[in-house]
Amino acid sequence: MNLQFMKAGTSDAPVLNAISKLAFDSDVEVGASSAGGPPGYMSLKYHLRMARSGHLFKLTENGLIIGGAILFLNEDTLNIGRIFVDPDHHRKGYGTQMMHEIEALFPDVKAFALDTPVWNIRTNAFYTKLGYIQVKRNDEFIYYSKQRLTEK
Repeated sequence: MNLQFMKAGTSDAPVLNAISKLAFDSDVEVGASSAGGPPGYMSLKYHLRMARSGHLFKLTENGLIIGGAILFLNEDTLNIGRIFVDPDHHRKGYGTQMMHEIEALFPDVKAFALDTPVWNIRTNAFYTKLGYIQVKRNDEFIYYSKQRLTEK
């Protein structure tokens, strides 16, 4: 498995847009009432804008894009806007590997923050397994945070 995680360019946006749509639409299998996703999840214009502004990332295996992420650095906190993996590659460890790569790519970040829908049993279990702790919750979303362990 030759995985690489890096910033995506505008030329990657069409493939990432297609994977995003497939990945988020597959959430009907884990509690979503219908196909759908976060704002812009199936918008090429949105993914192009994220690529141009340096927020769009890609996960490749042997050069083939299999997933992506949208990340926002805010001082010493990284907001993980979303991650997504092609459904053909679900349950193979790619999401876990991508999260480890995200954390490694930003060594100066003190905290990682993200949110996920309350109904999504897959992502809530996934983030908890990776050490993210629930910090807030409302009727729609659970908000998670993970502090970077500092060496003494």
